Amino acid sequence: MTIQQLKYIVALNNERHFARAAETCMITQPGLTIQLKNLEKEIGIKIFDRHKVPLTPTLLGEEIIKRAKRILREADEIRNFVVNEKNMLTGELKLGVIPTLSPYLIPLFIRAIQEATPQINYIIKEANTGQLMQDIETGALDVALMATPTGNPNLIEYPIFKEPFVAYLNKNHSLAKKSYYKLLPSDKAELLLLQNEYCYNAQLLDICGIKKPEKIKEQFSYDISSIETLKNLVRADLGFAIIPELSIINEIDKSLFKQFEEPKPVREISFVVSDTFSKKLVLEKMNEIIWGCLPESMQQNFGYRKIKWNDSPYFIKSVNEHFTSK
Repeated sequence: MTIQQLKYIVALNNERHFARAAETCMITQPGLTIQLKNLEKEIGIKIFDRHKVPLTPTLLGEEIIKRAKRILREADEIRNFVVNEKNMLTGELKLGVIPTLSPYLIPLFIRAIQEATPQINYIIKEANTGQLMQDIETGALDVALMATPTGNPNLIEYPIFKEPFVAYLNKNHSLAKKSYYKLLPSDKAELLLLQNEYCYNAQLLDICGIKKPEKIKEQFSYDISSIETLKNLVRADLGFAIIPELSIINEIDKSLFKQFEEPKPVREISFVVSDTFSKKLVLEKMNEIIWGCLPESMQQNFGYRKIKWNDSPYFIKSVNEHFTSK
């Protein structure tokens, strides 16, 4: 027994004619007849007396139709509830953000989103990619702002924008006076990574074409946890960094931050939710506001190469070790 079959018997009761009921239900008359027969066979009861003109419900059929109408009303109420839930801009929203994005993106849009959705209380948490995915799946978070694709079939991704990576060079670097940066073989050993930011590190290794991070010599003697620390290490001539473009928007002197030539390496930033998340209007509002707050250079079309991380052996190995050691 299906909701659609219940709709058919209610339509037949209203029209008392197969052809008119079929037209109302936007189904062929033979199709309607087959569906009625299937339902009657399933429940073992004749719902309509086909020998009478006009078509007339049987005694038990009248009771079945009455109950069908009640079920359809309740189904409509569920549908209306879901629509209202999706469009609800009230309550609490637990938002997770990766640390390489949060300090730069959140200040850009938080005031605007508060004004657009004044009845929503936002609880924002910074965490690494592995933790965010785990928290979304367990319900500890409602939404995560992070780099995608995740490759996780239990999560749904809504891409917002593509953020280019830029190189940050110290003043003694051979390309310091060039307009664009192109990776030099000698730079690979000087690449600075972040402690426990496995998604981010995997992206940098992809950009540099590095398979085994053990060959990078310097960064593992530092417990680096922020992009701002990376910048200061570059300024101290302790290596070079590849960082997201949003992390340099407040820099006064941008001369040593070098864009890559097109196709630029970029990371895709998305909302990530569980497959049970329902407040789609909130995501639409946040998407619109975040996009409007981005620098104009990131809103324009440009040639890019999307950097992936979810299938990186480095990421998979590091995350497995991290979570099994807890």
